[in-house]
Amino acid sequence: MKYALTAAFGLMLTMTAQAQKFGFVNSGSILEGMPQVKEAESNLEALGKQLQAKGEKMMQDFQLKYQELERKVQAGEITPKAQETETAMLEEERNKILAYDQDMQKQLGDKREALLAPILEQVKTAIDAVAKENGYTYIFDGSPGVGVILYADESTNVTALVKTKLGIQ
Repeated sequence: MKYALTAAFGLMLTMTAQAQKFGFVNSGSILEGMPQVKEAESNLEALGKQLQAKGEKMMQDFQLKYQELERKVQAGEITPKAQETETAMLEEERNKILAYDQDMQKQLGDKREALLAPILEQVKTAIDAVAKENGYTYIFDGSPGVGVILYADESTNVTALVKTKLGIQ
């Protein structure tokens, strides 16, 4: 009896494993083909240039003030107390520039996330639809450098189906 139950359980596991259908996609390839991604990248690039220009202007202003302070010190046109005050002001300005740089990176990251979230949701919806329509139990991401698939039969690649679902080539 014990052996019969073990055999029945083993047969059930085998049947369950055979009923499952696995596939994979190359999400990088899918995203490359989406015009929304190109538009998002363009928007991010424009924002990055705008923020970078402001940061460069802040840095140029800082350098001019620093050079002017050096000139005053070398010419003996500034008292030690005034030099100390201006040095403290420059240090404060330098800290503002560093804070701006960190804020700029955060702004770009937040904007990237805001722009890509709906696109990624659209891709996920398409993958879900392809999986359901074609009877897949699991779909893995096999993108180079992202995926965890070490080997996959190309016949299980559903990237083209997802691209078709999204209306991209």
